[in-house]
Order: sequence, then C-alpha cells, then structure tokens
Amino acid sequence: MSQSTESTTESNPFTKPGFIIAAALVVALIAAAVVIFLLPKGQDNAQPGPAASPDSASATPTKSADAAGKSICGLPSSTETALGTAPKSKWELVGKMAVPTDPKTSGPGQTDSDGFRSCFAHSPAGALYSAMNVGALGSAGSPQLEVKLADKLLVPGNGRDAAMKEAASSSASSGSDTTIQVKGFSIKSYTASEANVDLAFETNKGVLVHTILSMRWMDGDWKVKPADDGVTFSGVSQLSDLSGFILWSGV
Repeated sequence: MSQSTESTTESNPFTKPGFIIAAALVVALIAAAVVIFLLPKGQDNAQPGPAASPDSASATPTKSADAAGKSICGLPSSTETALGTAPKSKWELVGKMAVPTDPKTSGPGQTDSDGFRSCFAHSPAGALYSAMNVGALGSAGSPQLEVKLADKLLVPGNGRDAAMKEAASSSASSGSDTTIQVKGFSIKSYTASEANVDLAFETNKGVLVHTILSMRWMDGDWKVKPADDGVTFSGVSQLSDLSGFILWSGV
C-alpha cells in the first residue's frame, strides 16, 4: 500500500494568515503527525522510505557544470553531485530543532543579530544544510526571521510574493507540544543549479514522516522553490522506517 500524504491546508489547525510561509514545512510535518496519532493503532498504511538509488548513494561523484561559483560569503564550492555518507557536523538548536552547522565548509557562513542563517556552500552538502536550516528558521516562531526567510531564501515568483505577504502580517505563532527532529536524508537529485533534498523527521511522539524540498542555486546561495501559495514543501508522507535514507541526526 502506498504512503499516506496529509494536506496541511485542511487538516492543520495552525493554518492561519501569517503562519503559512516558509515555516509551512514544519507546520505540515506537525499537522501530518497529529492526523497520524488519530489513526487506529496497528493500522499499517505506510511503506518504507524511498529506496536510494546506487547512483545517488555510492557512485563516484561526477563533475557538475558551472559548479565553480562560490557562495556570497566565500564558502568553497564542490564538483560532487552526491552524498554517500552523512556529513560530520556540529549541531545547534534553532527554536526547538537541531540543525547542522559547519560555517567554514558547508554553512551557514553568515548568522545575523536576529539569528537569521544564510550563505551555504555550492555543493550537495550545502544544499542539505540549507534545507535543514530553512525548516528550522521557519519553526522558530519569530516574525523577524519569517520575513527575512521569505525575502532572502525563497526563489522570486508568485510563491515568494505570497510568502512575503503572509510574513509581513504575521505575529508570533502559537506553540505546539509536538516537535520534530531530522533523522535522515536522501539527495534525490543534484546539479549545479537545482537540488531535491528528501528529509526524514521523527516527532517527539515517535512518528516518522518525510518531505522533499526543491532547491535552486542563485545569487550565491541556495534558495527554496515554493509553490504559488507560498508553501515550500512537496507533500508530507508517513514512514514505517528509515529504509532508503542516510541516517543523520543531532539529537
């Protein structure tokens, strides 16, 4: 049977003006978890995670066109197009979510006085770190971070405009007793200009879910490509286990 995917628009009680912005990744995961909690125990409606292809997990890295571009803060670029193992990293809390930090290699290379994190390396690891930090910044419950996130880390277009409008009118979001932490990842695809990063999360209730962030390299940093309504994720699905993901966690 196929994985169950939950719609945040209808099932998420936190879907209100000012809350659907780049933070929608985290909100979606929480909303999916809430619905999953209501399922009868023992109901098996989830499949193992997507299997990582041999090419993406263990193949010898190949050169990617136009991979020489450095980040806006001078982090080194890479010609690799895959990650076969979890990066070694220090972890920091942003809000309640642990995120990787490697400011001299993968990023974030810049953190301002508000705690806004940006500038990631032009590499698969940089795309991964950026995706994780976007999710954490969106979950921090800070209107200032939400505005900067929408302004600086979303690809320009209708989706960014919608996110900017919501962020500008938002106030601090209400809390939830459900928290999430990353548990694994898979780089679904990577070129010098585009990356699709699949992140697996576990809630504090023990539920596993995953979602894919579509990233674009532009103006010396990785940016998220949101849908036209400003939502940054492609869908949230429950997982029965972490098969197909490279295990990676800060807690």
